[in-house]
Amino acid sequence: MSCGDEAALGVFYERHATLLFSIAIKVVGDIQEAEEVLQDGLRTIWERAAVYNPSLGQPLSWAVVITRHKAIDRLRAWKRRSDGMERLAQEALTDLPADPSGAASSHPCEGAVTRLHGALATLPRDQTAAIELAFFNGMSQTEVATHLGIPLGTVKARIRRGMITLRDALEDQL
Repeated sequence: MSCGDEAALGVFYERHATLLFSIAIKVVGDIQEAEEVLQDGLRTIWERAAVYNPSLGQPLSWAVVITRHKAIDRLRAWKRRSDGMERLAQEALTDLPADPSGAASSHPCEGAVTRLHGALATLPRDQTAAIELAFFNGMSQTEVATHLGIPLGTVKARIRRGMITLRDALEDQL
């Protein structure tokens, strides 16, 4: 692998993927997230194979450490994202007026919200669904793909096309 031999990567994968996957799933607790961790870990192992130092330990031990670190990083990112969504929700609740009657007409963002909803209504339903899940429900693109049962690339394309349309529709109003 250190010389760029893809067949060696294949052999390494066949021998050790089960162990590395089990470590990832133990840390992140989710099959799909563990698959992502395994993929990230193997990419890192492949990219860093040339700088691996055998005097520091066995290749498998090195791979286990990399996979474990990737899993912990993904768990921390999920926690930050979750904490951020919680904080935003709390801030949104504290910004609501005390008197719910007439709240829509008195809130300073009413016009922007109305324009956003109007622009979202012009998008095809598949783009709207992907955008709503990603931006309003706080899902990652991978989570959106799983939720909708479509490939990740399709989710990315739908969100991108939808965001470009929204930008064009709202550009003169912002």
